[in-house]
Amino acid sequence: MTAEITKPEATKEQPKPQATQAKPQEEKQTNCLACNKPIKKLKRYYRNGKFYCNKKCWRKATLKTKEEKV
Repeated sequence: MTAEITKPEATKEQPKPQATQAKPQEEKQTNCLACNKPIKKLKRYYRNGKFYCNKKCWRKATLKTKEEKV
């Protein structure tokens, strides 16, 4: 007597769940926010979640935002 092993049909082909809502991809910042120069990997200044080309541009951008708020 030989026993046959039967697998249920559901385990052979299971439908993959489809992602209906894709996460929005964050764009990489390539230019300085103050002077709009391209930022190089070796020379960049990171402050408060944003990249600038140097500390001078960071100060310039923060002063500009303070003036707009007032």
